[in-house]
Amino acid sequence: MNPTIQILIAMVIYMAAVIVIGVVYAKRANKSSEAYFLGGRSLGPWVTAMSAEASDMSGWLLMGLPGLAYWCGLADAAWTAIGLAIGTYFNWLIVSKRLRRYSVRANNSITLPEFFSNRFREKHKHIMFLASAFILIFFTVYAASCFVTCGKLFSTLFGVPYQAMLIVGAIFVLLYTLLGGFLAESISDFMQAIVMIVALSVIVIIGVVKAGGFGAIMENAGEIPGFLEFFGLATPTLNEAGEQIVEAGKPVFGATADYGILSIFSMLAWGLGYFGMPQVLLRFMAIRKEDELKRSRRIAMIWVVISLAVAVFIGIVGRQLFPVTHLTKSASENIFITMSESFLPPILAGFVMAGILAATISSSDSYLLIAASAFSKNMFQGIFKKSATDKQVMTVSRITLLVLAALGIVIALDENSVIFEIVSFAWAGFGATFGPIMLFSLFWKRVNKAGAIAGMVGGAAMVFFWKLVLNRFGGVFAIYELLPAFIFSAICIVVFSLITKAPSKEIEEDFEAVRTGNVVDEQ
Repeated sequence: MNPTIQILIAMVIYMAAVIVIGVVYAKRANKSSEAYFLGGRSLGPWVTAMSAEASDMSGWLLMGLPGLAYWCGLADAAWTAIGLAIGTYFNWLIVSKRLRRYSVRANNSITLPEFFSNRFREKHKHIMFLASAFILIFFTVYAASCFVTCGKLFSTLFGVPYQAMLIVGAIFVLLYTLLGGFLAESISDFMQAIVMIVALSVIVIIGVVKAGGFGAIMENAGEIPGFLEFFGLATPTLNEAGEQIVEAGKPVFGATADYGILSIFSMLAWGLGYFGMPQVLLRFMAIRKEDELKRSRRIAMIWVVISLAVAVFIGIVGRQLFPVTHLTKSASENIFITMSESFLPPILAGFVMAGILAATISSSDSYLLIAASAFSKNMFQGIFKKSATDKQVMTVSRITLLVLAALGIVIALDENSVIFEIVSFAWAGFGATFGPIMLFSLFWKRVNKAGAIAGMVGGAAMVFFWKLVLNRFGGVFAIYELLPAFIFSAICIVVFSLITKAPSKEIEEDFEAVRTGNVVDEQ
């Protein structure tokens, strides 16, 4: 049988399994908006942990991170992975339990904008509107990046035009999200997390064997200047076309580039983004019992550490096995696909390719669902039509999903778009907009509505200003925009909270009830 047909059969089997999950959970999901958007707070510890990480990591774990290590060595990829692992740990450790408890106290909030609005007991829904607007903007871009991954994966494997495969992938994600809602999405994310870690592990083990063992890999990588350094960076030598120069069958590298403390902090700053990531924070709110979060944290950390470490090492192994296969930074992100197709029988390669598809679906359905809830639940029902019935909210949500998917497809139509940079910018936007106010909302009694608004607007504005203006000056301004924007947002929260009226007695009572654990869980 044709290898391409075998790969396609394997991927169809996987997609069919995902659809079955959606059908099974569709009835439960459509009972109410709470069931659709938050799964009725019924997630167990394993599903909570694995779905949170799978929805977060996306296709970059299987393509972007290995590609970064393949292209310029250990430093950038490793420090990014370390930052993400640290951010994951502290998010689960200090945010998860208190957010689960506070979301119940805050009028049983089921979305992030609703939580912030109820947390500050606002009558005029300024926070809810701002939070919903930022979610709509950033998640539409995120969804577009996932559609691009689908389009490129299918077009590469099957030789079909990119735009056609982009639309097919987007329709599949949209139909699945419409069908099952949050619960089905979380259950499938659990399955996809397993597929992702198995795919990574299988490829790296086979790769090490094919390369002659761990020692041979380290010896080869050590011959490349700066490739295995934590405080230096390998620099591929490029020709005028932007491709790496090859001499005597080997890729050419220049001298090791300096990798100072600013570069390290810039990469570690990725971890700050977790405090403001809606797709992760919602899992904290959705778990059935807050006591189960400790187990979820352990499961999540094991998955994250293994997945990140293996993804980085695949790039190192791939540089030895296929040293001149990918000669541009963009093409280097295909090293995982190259290794899968080269080392595995077609039917197994198809399941590994399903790992990439799994990561993409995990993210895009999360993004679309959260963005749809931001408009239908928070804007439509929360602000514009407070008398809207649950059925009307569900209808508006599905219309919103269609519109957002269409916008995502339009953004993704150009297969040469630098989506990774846009996603990096959106990650910073979420981290700086929601991260600081989430921490202050949970742990500082004095924070008020003015501080919350100032922090959200200030953080988002600084991301734009730093990226589009200051970043061009280089030097200290070349640092990842999330770090300075996060700090600026925190300063805005403190200053505006202190110079304006203190929170009401009711808000302070809510805070104390949550702090002391005196909250009745209606579940």
